[in-house]
Amino acid sequence: MNEIPFIKDLTPASTSTRQRVQEGRPFPLGATWDGLGVNFALFSANATKVELCLFDIDGSTELERVELPEYTDEVWHGYLPDARPGQVYGYRVYGPYAPKEGHRFNPNKLLLDPYAKQIVGGLKWNAALFGYTIGSDQGDLSLTNGTARRSCLNAGSSIRPSPGAKNADLKRRGNAPFSTRRTFAVTRCVTLLSPSICAVHLPV
Repeated sequence: MNEIPFIKDLTPASTSTRQRVQEGRPFPLGATWDGLGVNFALFSANATKVELCLFDIDGSTELERVELPEYTDEVWHGYLPDARPGQVYGYRVYGPYAPKEGHRFNPNKLLLDPYAKQIVGGLKWNAALFGYTIGSDQGDLSLTNGTARRSCLNAGSSIRPSPGAKNADLKRRGNAPFSTRRTFAVTRCVTLLSPSICAVHLPV
């Protein structure tokens, strides 16, 4: 397995106020506003660390990275009591780079949330979007350290309130309204299958 050097020039801009983070819950998957804050949950059976990247309102500047503090049933999760709908975000996921074993983790790549209810911006094609080096003799087994920045991807996930969501919906899985649960499933399929973002490999 390859060790991936993380590109340090992507350190987010310093902010005077840091996001508070709590353990949150592993369900529902995605970013869920409960009326008081936002719960973030991302499935990955083999990741070693997940960073939540927060951007300004127009998505042009990365303000902060928050490491998701908990891992439950192969789901990384955390709760930001100060986050609000409209927050633009993405993920950087750490783990092994071993394509022959099905692993393509690369924290140099900014990832869209596969469970996002809303995607903002568009895709600007660039070699940095690929997890391998274009033209390499190793083909798609090669490793690239090229960085997929927000300015290159020109797209991000945005938090949108779920229909009928209330604070109590996070207490138990069964409390989530059916319309909300259906939205999670449909959005996940559309996001994962969309040809406009298939070049960004999401590790599992």
